[in-house]
Amino acid sequence: MVLDDGLPLVYTQDLVDLAGAYIDLAKIKTGTVRLYPRKVLLEKLRLYQRNHIQPFLGGQFHEYVFATQGAQALPHYYAEALALGFKAIEISDNVVPLTEAQRRAQIRNAAAAGLIVFGEVGSKETLSKPSLLISQAETCFDAGAALVLVEAAELIESGKLRTRTIDLLTRSLDMSRVMIELPGPWISGVRSCDIEDMKKALIAALGPDVNLANVTVSSIIDTEAARVGLGTAGPPKKKRS
Repeated sequence: MVLDDGLPLVYTQDLVDLAGAYIDLAKIKTGTVRLYPRKVLLEKLRLYQRNHIQPFLGGQFHEYVFATQGAQALPHYYAEALALGFKAIEISDNVVPLTEAQRRAQIRNAAAAGLIVFGEVGSKETLSKPSLLISQAETCFDAGAALVLVEAAELIESGKLRTRTIDLLTRSLDMSRVMIELPGPWISGVRSCDIEDMKKALIAALGPDVNLANVTVSSIIDTEAARVGLGTAGPPKKKRS
């Protein structure tokens, strides 16, 4: 999954021409979609979809609507998303906490409206107990989420990967339905080298097919190179029998 934080249309076209084969999902970050000219937004969504890339609305926009207008506004949000051409949205509680009942109800209601739902678990502001992430992920799946994304801030502490959290996730969940977010400069203390280290560690721990989210558009080819052993980490290490 790549992070689209306002890519121009021509840039997006060049991006999919070069690297579209390696992109499955494009998250339209936070509430940035509200700032697009409508015509440009429609063209961007069609461009992604023509290239077999699923665009979706980032969860913090959903949080904003819920926090400022209440649950009664969410059906209108879902209807507008569908009218624009979105087929999928993310539901999260990064900065606006949800109870488990609210999380379950919001996912179910969005799915009932006809949307594919990606549930995000974890907080951008505090480190949760790993067991809480598992519980939240199970709630998302039970409510009908197609995928669960794990908030990157939950996986980094002092710039380093929380390996015990990763181990628990892999033991407890179907990782084919889980995407692990990479951190970015929006997380305090995270440097470019930390992102690269985490990417390499995840590929080494979970294999080249690990589901990675928040890949920057400038590093898509480099990320694929890392997956197949052509990057700076070198060829995949063979396991001894």
